[in-house]
Amino acid sequence: MSESTTPAARALAPRRHDEILKRVAADGSVSIAELARFFDVSRETIRRDLKVLADKGLFELIHGGAARSDAVEPGLSERSRENAQGKAVIGKLAADMVEEGMVIFLDSGTTTLAIAHALAASRQNVTICTSSLAIALFTCHLPNVRTHVLGGEINPEEEAASGMDVVQAAEAFRIDVAFLGAGAVTSEGDITDFTKAGSLLRSRMISMAQASYFVIDGSKFGRSTPLKIPNSQDATGIITDRNPSDILANVLSLKGLGVIIPAD
Repeated sequence: MSESTTPAARALAPRRHDEILKRVAADGSVSIAELARFFDVSRETIRRDLKVLADKGLFELIHGGAARSDAVEPGLSERSRENAQGKAVIGKLAADMVEEGMVIFLDSGTTTLAIAHALAASRQNVTICTSSLAIALFTCHLPNVRTHVLGGEINPEEEAASGMDVVQAAEAFRIDVAFLGAGAVTSEGDITDFTKAGSLLRSRMISMAQASYFVIDGSKFGRSTPLKIPNSQDATGIITDRNPSDILANVLSLKGLGVIIPAD
């Protein structure tokens, strides 16, 4: 008799479901591996538990686990329609910081894609390192730009490589400026992300680059996503399309993060 059909397993399932829901509510997401260890059951049992709860609309399934609906990053095509004007402003601000001959890292995402478009207008000779397929496809056709794709497993939702393979590939380069995405900026001034792989990649790029900027449109201020980005306070600053609230601006200032916005 399989584990999932034994009387003991059936009796324990409601308790597992209650605990899973509590963890998702508290942490934003749960991992199949961690839940299997906690409950001392197989990963297949946890997958079935998560599917039952997801089918009831209680959360969404993600790779390797489940997450609250508000903790799941929308797909690239959906995000591209959000605040396109603000992202274009951020793209121009970031591109203006790039100097002739620089090596820059462009993170995956629609805001960094806006930076790529702004760099095309500048016609400077630069080297771009990126994990984004969309950015690489666009910049590889620019006459003054050398494009390097940092490899790894492709995340179909993000249309970009992910994981530590990206970091290892980036270590071969001397990166002058890194432009990094993020999920949100909390009211406490923490810069957060949706996935562990994303948060660790951005953390490492802060350490590797001579200068690093988060590019975050104002709609993400005061929100929260599941994972803090380690050492985010060591970034050079935040480039955005509008001022955060006075309270949040003060909190960010205390953390050493300057905010760069368009001139009036």
